[in-house]
This record gives sequence, C-alpha cells and structure tokens, in this order.
Amino acid sequence: MTTPTLMDYDEALAKYEPVLGIETHIELGTASKMFCGCATGFGAEPNTQVCPVCLGLPGSLPVTNRAAIEGIIKIGLALNCDIVEWCRFARKNYFYPDMPKNYQISQYDEPLCVDGHLEVEVEGETYRIEIERVHMEEDTGKSLHVGGSTGRIHGAEFSLVDYNRAGIPLVEIVTKPIVATGEKAPLVARAYATELRELVRSLGVSDVRMEQGSMRCDVNVSLMPRGAAEWGTRSETKNVNSLRSVERAVRSEIERQAGVLSDGGRVIQETRHFHEDTGRTTSGRSKEEAQDYRYFPEPDLVPMAPSREWVAEIRASLPELPAARRRRIQQEWNLSDLELRDVVNAGAVDLIEATIAHGSDAAAARKWWMNELSRRATEQGVELADLPITPEQVARVQAMIAAGELNDKLARKVFEGVLAGEGGPDEVVAARGLKVVSDDGELSAVIDQVIADNADVADKIRAGKVAAAGALVGAVMKATRGQADAGRARELILEKLGAS
Repeated sequence: MTTPTLMDYDEALAKYEPVLGIETHIELGTASKMFCGCATGFGAEPNTQVCPVCLGLPGSLPVTNRAAIEGIIKIGLALNCDIVEWCRFARKNYFYPDMPKNYQISQYDEPLCVDGHLEVEVEGETYRIEIERVHMEEDTGKSLHVGGSTGRIHGAEFSLVDYNRAGIPLVEIVTKPIVATGEKAPLVARAYATELRELVRSLGVSDVRMEQGSMRCDVNVSLMPRGAAEWGTRSETKNVNSLRSVERAVRSEIERQAGVLSDGGRVIQETRHFHEDTGRTTSGRSKEEAQDYRYFPEPDLVPMAPSREWVAEIRASLPELPAARRRRIQQEWNLSDLELRDVVNAGAVDLIEATIAHGSDAAAARKWWMNELSRRATEQGVELADLPITPEQVARVQAMIAAGELNDKLARKVFEGVLAGEGGPDEVVAARGLKVVSDDGELSAVIDQVIADNADVADKIRAGKVAAAGALVGAVMKATRGQADAGRARELILEKLGAS
C-alpha cells in the first residue's frame, strides 16, 4: 500500500473548497440504560452492567427511558431545533461483535429534533452551523484488540468484548454541510465541537468527557475544485476524541484528499481512523449507505409523541446557555473581547463566578485565577479546575487582603501552602506566620532602624524629596520579609522625618 502524496495546506486551499459535516455522539448521564434498568457507571468491571435486554437475549423487551428522552429534548431546544410531535425508533441492522443484538435501536427518517443551528465565533467572524437532526439511539459495546502494534483488529492476537456500554442512551447530532469556511475550516470544526460540548455540559445531561468516550466526533470532509458546482466524495474520520484532534483531522484530510486529486486519483467514500501520534488518518472500511442498514420501524417500541406541554416545561427549565452567559459576564466583569476569550479558553469562567459568589470582587477573582493559579496549573501540567484549591478558599484569601491582613506577596505564599496541602488559608497563615505587620509599635521599631541605616535617604526626605520614601518602604518590607503594611509604613516614615 503506497503512502498518499500530501498537498501543502495553503496550496490545497488555493485549489479546492472544503465542505465539512460533523456527526457528534453524546452519551447521556442517566442512571440507567436506554431500554433497560442496567447501571451506566464508567469504569465498572467488564460485563457486570448487563441484563437480558441489553444483551439481546430472546424474549426480552425494551422499555424507553423517559429521562433520556427529556435529555435529548433539552439538547434539541438548546440547539434551536423543532421538536416533532410524533416520531419512532427504527432497527439499524448490521453485524458488529460489540452490538450483541446484531442491530441497533436508533432513529432513521423520523428523528425527534430537526432543523436547528449553533453559532460559533472564529477569529472575530461568526459562523452559523446548521443542524440537520438530533436523534436518539443506544450505544454499542467496546472491543479491545490484544496484541499487534496498532491496538486495532488487524494484527491482533485476539479480541475481548465489554458489553457494559451497550445500551447506554446515545444522542447523535448531525450538521448540515458546512461550507464557505475556506482556510478556517479546521478552526470552525474545532470551534463547533467546543461550543457544542459547553452547551451540553451546561444542560447537565452529560459530562461530555471526550477522553472517556462520552462525546465522540465523526468528521466528514470533501473537497470540490474552486468554481465547481458539485461537492466531492467525502471521507468520514470516526470517533475523534479531542477538540485538538477534530481540528487536526480536518486539516489532515484536506491535505490528503488534495494530494489524491492532484495525482489524478479518486477519493473513496470510506471511514478512516485518526492517529494522535502522527496527526494523520488511515483507511478503515468502505462507508455504508442508508439502504445497507436495512432500516425498518422497531416493532417492540411504540412511537413517541411528546406533548407540547411537556416540551414547554422542558424549555422553561433550560439554564442560561453558554453564549448568553458569556455576554453577561463580559458586561458584568467589564472584559474586553480578548480578556473574555482568555478566560473561556482557560476554563476559568465557573471558577471565577464561584469565587465572586463567595464574596470576592470580579477583578480580584479573575486576577488570581488567570495569573497566579493559572501559572501554577501550567507548571503542574493540570487543568485549572483540577488544582487542589476551591473558589471559596480563593475568596477567603482576597477577603484577608481587603481586611489588610495580607498583601499580594503574602497571598501568593498562602496559595502556595494551600496547594501544598497545608490546610485552608487561615491555617496556612497561622502556621507560616504570614499576617501583615500593621501594629504601629512593631513597625516603628523597624522603621527607626531603617532610617538609621539609610541616613542619606532620610536627609533627602527631610529636604522635601518625598518620593525617596519609596526606598525606605522597600527596606522596611525587606526587613519584615514582605509582611509590613506598606501604606502604613510610608505614613510612619514621613511622620518621623517631618515630611507628612
């Protein structure tokens, strides 16, 4: 098998216009599976969360999970979809070893949610991603291929199957073709996946943890020559499991397909696998058409007809959605577009908002999370939210600053102690002796010694050069290991030198 020629990205975009489509699968965080009462917890021992229904044993019958239907309706409403008044499930027939029934209960031509959209912003430009459908189905099990060098079935010595995931409620969100993105196509794809993840997370219906597979993206890419009227043949890169990989997969397929076409070849409609180590895709299998699945109405389930009253109740229960929340906090926190972007990208919105809720002002909360704590998270190689410190503790440190008990330098030492597991802010302050020295008697003795050690500077201040007091304040701070109240120290220095 020959390695395909890759065309330089800029050259590819000069010759071809990319057309994207993204199919996103989201596992709902319900307590039980879609059609049975089995548990859905992640990481359980293999094949311990199964029953006759999700194993497809003869005589077992499915029952629809109402909480899952409510979850998909929430997603559909948040994506501005129409919620249909009548729909039904279908059987999607295929043989996969990780689907014990040899068919999947899904929806085909009658989905629950249709015709929505989601807006994303990329480099100051807004793109409206049209949503074709949001439908309900059940997840498959998980195959583990043992042996070989790739972790895939080819070259494996044997395979194991875990059916715990089989039957978990799975929502599929399918976009309409995404066009007119040009060189920004990879960024638009990533922005869409990012915004969709945040939206679903805000609804509380899924943890959307891509590393655990509760959100997975299938990325479709095709190319058409500039000025052409017909789209090219698409490939589908399956189960891309990180936001960065969504962007890389789109870019990789643009370069690969452009290389194939420039060599006179033909792009094959197929599924492909994305490789994190190389950032490239490899061929999987030929892509089926709808008729290959032999869809027919699911005979064991009645159609769904969500009442308009129920849909209205669900709509009224929706929380503030991410786009509206960003607009609100930008105004309330007085952020520029760039500052807002940095806060969002750092994953700090919830942390800052919670810190404010515990009494901090917005500017201070943002300063600590985006500077000191963000730096420490980077040093430790963890997400900001994974630092062992709470918004309440950050707010307590800020309250101590506002009360004059700490200054910024001491506060950093308090954060250091909390992150090191030495206790809460008050415990760290007590154990390390970090409170600001503001007692006039204690400060006065230090100041007298500093004046005696810096007689030339003291003479300048007596002569009216008040700005020179900064040097003596610095000496006081050094002598007290940064614990002096700098403002009060300056006042006392000027009083002692007759310059107040």
